[in-house]
Amino acid sequence: MTETWRQQMSLGVVFPMAYPDTPTAEDLLQAIEEVCLDEFFDVLEIKPADSATLSQIRAIADQAGVKLIIAGQPPLLGNKLSLNDPDEAGRQAAIANVKASIDAAYEVGAPLVAVLSGPDPGEAAREKELGLLADSLVECCRYAQSKAQDYVVWITLETFDHNIDKRCLVGPSALARKLAEQVRKQVENFGLTVDLSHLPLLDESPSECLEQVIDYLIHVHAGNCAMQVTSHEAYGDLHPRFGMAGTENDVPQLKEYLESLIYSGYFKSETPTGKPVLTFEVKPLPNESPQLVLAGTKRTFLRAWAEL
Repeated sequence: MTETWRQQMSLGVVFPMAYPDTPTAEDLLQAIEEVCLDEFFDVLEIKPADSATLSQIRAIADQAGVKLIIAGQPPLLGNKLSLNDPDEAGRQAAIANVKASIDAAYEVGAPLVAVLSGPDPGEAAREKELGLLADSLVECCRYAQSKAQDYVVWITLETFDHNIDKRCLVGPSALARKLAEQVRKQVENFGLTVDLSHLPLLDESPSECLEQVIDYLIHVHAGNCAMQVTSHEAYGDLHPRFGMAGTENDVPQLKEYLESLIYSGYFKSETPTGKPVLTFEVKPLPNESPQLVLAGTKRTFLRAWAEL
């Protein structure tokens, strides 16, 4: 490649995945500062938090020249909330949760809030719940518009596995495209997030996925998964480090993903983040070090980029 990766993208880290154990606010801020000191990364995805903590996080990121994105998936998953919940009270609780994430995004100057769909209800109810999901996303996008001042927060829906671990409605890339078409007819500040971690779980290649979603793609993740042996300690959607024995993704798969993103035009597209973002979502196992796992992730990326 004659161009450096910095000319094409900003690399980031999904912080709550990379540092799953930060029991106190002091631990959290210390770990965030540690990542922000690493000039390799220009973006940090964080969970919503209280205003005082968000203010401190923003101060650290501003000093380091790091952009922030709000990861709205963890609070939805942690509270077992579904944007396609057929129970109206449950759906409204999920919408309220996303609106809180939007408020957090404006507090820290983040351009994106990433969310996910709820569980897949099965074929009989799938079409109905896809409509409910679209309605929820439109309401959240309009809320973001109503709170805008000098910029508008965008909502991006990440596609997850359909039948292995999270078992989300969205799900397959063809269904993600159908959803995006419905939402974009009503609001502009919506797009999709694709994660290399989820493509093996969906039985989709990068090119098959991107062929479906590229028109709506505004954000991408890269990570790994284990799916061949159910007894594997990282089985399912646990985002183990690249190249771990018994897992799906390493340098060759990341290289293929990057190639597909390049040839699809993602890195030349207009995104709410300015320069397109590729964020690494990797999680150390209980006996592993966040610092070493991130160091290995950087080496995996550099090796894959060098082979392009």
